[in-house]
Amino acid sequence: MNFDFSDDQKTIQEQARLMLGRECPPSLVRDSLESSPPELDALWQQMVSLGWPAMAIDEANGGLGLGYLELCVTAMELGRSLAPTPFMASVYFATELIKAAASAEQQAEWLPVLACGEAIGCAVLPDSRTGVAPLRVSGENALSGVARGVLHGDSATFAVVAAEGASGAAFFYVDLGHSSVKRRKLASVDPSLPLAEITLDATPAEPLAGERALEDVLASVVNKAAVLLSFEQVGGCEAAIDMAKAYTEGRYAFGRQVASFQAIKHKLADMFVAKELAKSNAFYGAWAMTDGVNELPLASATAYVSAANAYYLCSKENIQAHGGMGFTWEFDCHLYYRRAQLLSTLLGGMRVWKHRLAEQILAA
Repeated sequence: MNFDFSDDQKTIQEQARLMLGRECPPSLVRDSLESSPPELDALWQQMVSLGWPAMAIDEANGGLGLGYLELCVTAMELGRSLAPTPFMASVYFATELIKAAASAEQQAEWLPVLACGEAIGCAVLPDSRTGVAPLRVSGENALSGVARGVLHGDSATFAVVAAEGASGAAFFYVDLGHSSVKRRKLASVDPSLPLAEITLDATPAEPLAGERALEDVLASVVNKAAVLLSFEQVGGCEAAIDMAKAYTEGRYAFGRQVASFQAIKHKLADMFVAKELAKSNAFYGAWAMTDGVNELPLASATAYVSAANAYYLCSKENIQAHGGMGFTWEFDCHLYYRRAQLLSTLLGGMRVWKHRLAEQILAA
């Protein structure tokens, strides 16, 4: 039984790490907190040229026809570099919703432009606690309402949205360039992954015409996104550990390396153990996405909760390892702490996912 990624998948990961290390330095992430520098467009085009948005799209629809394992190793490197691009919103959510909920004709129209990076998607999902969609069908295939906290909703070209109608909730495709659409960027803990408020006023929309029920589509997409986000969190954990280790090895106090003090060793050991546990659970989730679909609800909840807890610990202890300088703007520690906080709330928060995990364990 193979518990690791293949050589080809590891090569994809290594190439992703090299490219992101060169094109996405911490200075670029820091700049994105205050503005959208032109280098972000260049970084996105680099990802497109490498085929990253096309990885999990079949060849018939303009993709590379690879799979989720290749997407997982790429996600780990995106998390390590804190890449401030719409990859997460467009690939983990919008693309997967179209694959799961659209008809074959709609997929043939929309997936190729996503694969080549010509279009960038975002998603508006029902509330994770109440299950209520934020938008309403206000006419025949027209939507109205306000959706808040939409990841990359400010820059996406279209949105896949859940809307409540007379016959229940359904998914729709909305062109965000329409004149009836208003968008406003929101303040958030991590502006490098911007959140937006989208207001629709009788905006024309196209219903996704696939045969799967909304609940089935939603569960599948959210569970897969949770696994992919867990890989991003593991990548962030590894970067935070490396940063803490490098800093404490280079700093001296009382004639000794700070890293040689037992208290620092304990911090680094706790960070490592939490990261390894999260990594193992993320691998479990990756397997479930490809070979163990029946176990995906349990695997995704396990991976997401474990990775969110580990990333919070690693990002927090990285600040502590840097001492009094750790929390300042001049150091990069806060970049990882911001990302850890945002990723832990992106799918509804830890209370929702711990409840899901408990339900899956009890049902097993």
